[in-house]
Amino acid sequence: MSEPRLTRWDGDGTPAEEELVHRFRVEHLSPYSWSNGPGDTYQPHSHSYHKVLYCLRGSIVFRVLPEGTDYQLTPGDRLDLPPRVEHAAIVGSQGVTCLEAAR
Repeated sequence: MSEPRLTRWDGDGTPAEEELVHRFRVEHLSPYSWSNGPGDTYQPHSHSYHKVLYCLRGSIVFRVLPEGTDYQLTPGDRLDLPPRVEHAAIVGSQGVTCLEAAR
């Protein structure tokens, strides 16, 4: 996979944290949790690893550069970012909590 991939939540209602952790575990990934307040931003950067991220609460928009494609995540949505994909992010008006793991 060389392109980011957004997968929308396919379950009923808002996902429980345990469900999302289970989805990571099925892929033999060990997630950790992080949170940010409303309007927080991440400047453009990239990672040397494949990033797997689920939005647990709130919302966040990841902008993939240089093309400027936006990926908006709400609870249960998953974003896969391949290694070395430059991206920035802005947190939504309610803040955000995400679960993330490196593949």
